[in-house]
Amino acid sequence: MFDAVESLVLDLLEWVANGERSYDEVMDAWRTSCPRFPVWEDANVRGLVVKQHVDGRIVVRVTSSGLALLERRGLSIKNRAIPDRLNE
Repeated sequence: MFDAVESLVLDLLEWVANGERSYDEVMDAWRTSCPRFPVWEDANVRGLVVKQHVDGRIVVRVTSSGLALLERRGLSIKNRAIPDRLNE
């Protein structure tokens, strides 16, 4: 059974995987000060997302581990292009 944070982490991963998101955009949408819903923090600690510098800006991408989690849960992933360096 999913808990609330796990469900929200999956929502975050699906949202990021389906379109390039800037770090600022992700923070505006997902940062929270509520200790009961540490969605962004949990996704980072679990290695499901990563920040990258791309063309002078910071973007957030789903890692291969995050994509695997989405696939196990049967969620939609349109943007599957993940650079190999994320797995290093």
